[in-house]
Amino acid sequence: MNDGLQLFLDSLWPIVWGGLSGTIPLALASFVIGLVIALGVALARISKNRVLSGIARFYISVIRGTPLLVQLFVIFYGMPAVGVVLDPWPSAIIAFSLNVGGYAAEVIRAAILSVPKGQWEAGYTIGMSSGRTLRRIILPQAARVSVPPLSNTFISLVKDTSLASLILVTELFRVSEQIAAFSQEFMLLYLEAALVYWVFCLALSAGQNRIERRLDRYVAA
Repeated sequence: MNDGLQLFLDSLWPIVWGGLSGTIPLALASFVIGLVIALGVALARISKNRVLSGIARFYISVIRGTPLLVQLFVIFYGMPAVGVVLDPWPSAIIAFSLNVGGYAAEVIRAAILSVPKGQWEAGYTIGMSSGRTLRRIILPQAARVSVPPLSNTFISLVKDTSLASLILVTELFRVSEQIAAFSQEFMLLYLEAALVYWVFCLALSAGQNRIERRLDRYVAA
């Protein structure tokens, strides 16, 4: 019992550091890139151009219809077959970014469509172009609507980054695997990893709630 407690305490910081130095940066980088992709796909999705809209629909369908693990393996293990060899970190970022792009695109599209059409007309009335109306009037309002679902997407992404351990990315779960392999205390280390993920997600959820309350006050004002 004492040995187990000592192992738990000794491994706690390495696992937490694996999250801070690996999991969170990986999730943040993938989320930011994924949002850029999602915005482009969402705009293509609502475009009157049938070709653009069709490509966006296809992309979303593929991403949402295939497992994230398969997408990750295709990029890391499959791309070398066509002469593209990527290191673990870039492979993970590309896979997670594309995945976020597919899911967040629908969130952003719905948020844009939720803005009343009168807002577009107001922009045109004061001489704004479609692009400027989108940037200055529509997207800021859509951003407020999309914060809760996009925050949930980010929290899910933090947990999904554990899949990157399968391509040898050193992050939270990979560190716990290494310690478990050395100590042979698999149950203890995996439960400890789960605890750290849980604490991270609680902190992120608290941050999400705070942002939502601020946005609610802003809208009310």
